[in-house]
Amino acid sequence: MSALIESPLNPADAVYEFTLPAGEPWMHGIKAGQTLRIVDLEGNQAADTLFYNAHDPAERYSAQDTIRGQGGLYLSTGTRLMSTRGNALLTITADTCGRHDTLGGACSCESNMVRYALEKRSMHACRDSFLRGIRQWQPGWTKRDITHNINFFMNVPVTEEGGLTFEDGVSGSGRYVEMRAEMDVVCLISNCPQLNNPCNAYNPTPVRILLWP
Repeated sequence: MSALIESPLNPADAVYEFTLPAGEPWMHGIKAGQTLRIVDLEGNQAADTLFYNAHDPAERYSAQDTIRGQGGLYLSTGTRLMSTRGNALLTITADTCGRHDTLGGACSCESNMVRYALEKRSMHACRDSFLRGIRQWQPGWTKRDITHNINFFMNVPVTEEGGLTFEDGVSGSGRYVEMRAEMDVVCLISNCPQLNNPCNAYNPTPVRILLWP
């Protein structure tokens, strides 16, 4: 894991604060220069997150460009979150978790069925939350506007054979990740409702979102 870096920012000075329940979406604009913090309130919760250029949402977060740009798979302090056009959307400026996943993707009804059991297909999933969020924010957006995402606080090691495993989390109660917007962006979070993965002890929990000017 990367070195843990704490933030000098005081939550009392935040201009925005919101507690997002598990299973719910959150979509919000963030101005260039503003700082976003996501707090894992109870530990080992996954905050599935997407970013878009606020003025041209066809430009959006790119896992491939982010991984290539930093020469590493996991995200932590110093990582520049790159767009599909090679521009920095945000930079991670503080991190008390240590690393975050950008390979595992978001859970869906279909993946719940394949990974767990046929009867799990009807259970709520992050792709559902993403769809709810984008439709509330911008009518006319569709599932085509949902791209590869970041799984903040989630532990997805890569095996020697190149496969992915979903392991117990490396986060804990009160740990957070913080990032500075390098351009005007829109952030979409699905606070994961996953009840089938033991990494969160089968207990999805809230996350807190803060913004500083």
